[in-house]
Amino acid sequence: MITATNPIFSCYEHDQAHYDEVFNAKGEIKKMYETLFELYCGHSIEDYILLNNKAKSSFFNQGITFQVYGEKETKEKIFPFDLFPRIIGAEEWDHIEKGALQRSKALNLFLWDIYHDKKILKQGIVPVDLIGSSANYLQAMIGVDPPGGVYNHVSGTDIIKHSDGEYYVLEDNIRCPSGVSYVVCNRTALKRALFGVFNHYRAHTVTNYAENLLEILQSVKPRGVDIPTCVVITPGMYNSAYYEHSYLAKAMGVELVEGRDLYVEKDFVYMKTINGPKKVDVIYRRVDDLFIDPLEFRADSSLGVPGLFSAYRKGNVCLANAPGTGVADDKAVYTYMPEIIKYYLDEEPILNNVHTYHCSRPDELKYVLEHISELVVKPVDESGGYGISIGNKLSKKEIAEVREQIKKEPRKYIAQPIMSLSVHPTYIDESQSFEQRHVDLRTFTLLGHNEEFVLKGGLSRVALQKGNLVVNSSQGGGSKDTWVLKDKH
Repeated sequence: MITATNPIFSCYEHDQAHYDEVFNAKGEIKKMYETLFELYCGHSIEDYILLNNKAKSSFFNQGITFQVYGEKETKEKIFPFDLFPRIIGAEEWDHIEKGALQRSKALNLFLWDIYHDKKILKQGIVPVDLIGSSANYLQAMIGVDPPGGVYNHVSGTDIIKHSDGEYYVLEDNIRCPSGVSYVVCNRTALKRALFGVFNHYRAHTVTNYAENLLEILQSVKPRGVDIPTCVVITPGMYNSAYYEHSYLAKAMGVELVEGRDLYVEKDFVYMKTINGPKKVDVIYRRVDDLFIDPLEFRADSSLGVPGLFSAYRKGNVCLANAPGTGVADDKAVYTYMPEIIKYYLDEEPILNNVHTYHCSRPDELKYVLEHISELVVKPVDESGGYGISIGNKLSKKEIAEVREQIKKEPRKYIAQPIMSLSVHPTYIDESQSFEQRHVDLRTFTLLGHNEEFVLKGGLSRVALQKGNLVVNSSQGGGSKDTWVLKDKH
């Protein structure tokens, strides 16, 4: 057993109620972390404060920030980063990667079906009204064939490790999943602050994401195009994920554009340049569905490109991700993921679903209304941790308010048991020491025309407030560098 004699670990309390990724049930360091733990114990508190500040400065100087939207104002914040990395062994990662890829493939087939033949709906495996009532189901996409047959080119799968040591998927994100730029920046920041730690572990790189994303985008080029011109479209610098948009464009070596930089002529898309118009073939969009084309969707949108959807529908440009993918990351559809996987792939799910109650079902609604204090209630169409109610953290008055919200719009809510997310040692500025904090993992899966890729790492998000289960950056969470080992331990 390695004893935490160093002051920076002196406040670490091993709570057996949670699955600790670094310490076993006896409070001993797991073999995979022994060397790392010894290396970190070699630093004094003063050393660590300097290293931590160095990492913060690195993020600040690179402009690695995000926007938090409040009721009265919008704030720009540096993305909180913890210097103690999370390690995932080769065998464990293999299980995660196969499961994430399986879900992405099944969701792509599901999207094709519900916008074409609707077989899964006609056979009653997924209810028709569930899809028809989804705010993200786009009637305009019915019968549209996306180039390469791909809808969810980029998928983010949110995974937790429960107290039973098993992985569970909390939700699938396939509209505009964000966070991958922080994965790469976390690795860069850790190398700058503590380069020596990488000499002791063989971890997969995460800096190859952009080149793989570009290959995926190029693989879904429209017919008749040899060398496609790809761009990233952003809502602009005030968007919460603007840093990521600019980072990915730069890393791929493509232009970052706004709607005003593009125009459509005779159902082809062109980019304005100082050398004249340039045809655009593939657009990695970070603009929401309803804002991409004011002629087709919201007429008041200044973010989109008039005529873009018409060009897309005629196969003259590829949009990634495809419009209408949001229906598949509706949290109510999540409840049917085991059936969706079995239906399209004839396979058992590799990753577990969390048991989920959908409030549109009368018997499940009754249970949820009676047991809110034991459940996590989520709106089906929100992201970023917004709108989540964790029952055991609510007052009687708040529980009553949540109950009334659900009664008004049952279709809008799902509920899940309060899962015990695994914990990981995390440096806390206030105590100047390591403490237990809950973590999850967002994996990033890419699908192209006969191509696929899963980033060997992902974003480990940390709930920085003690006891908090919400890890989203918009709710005060931070992140860790995630090492996937090449060698089996």
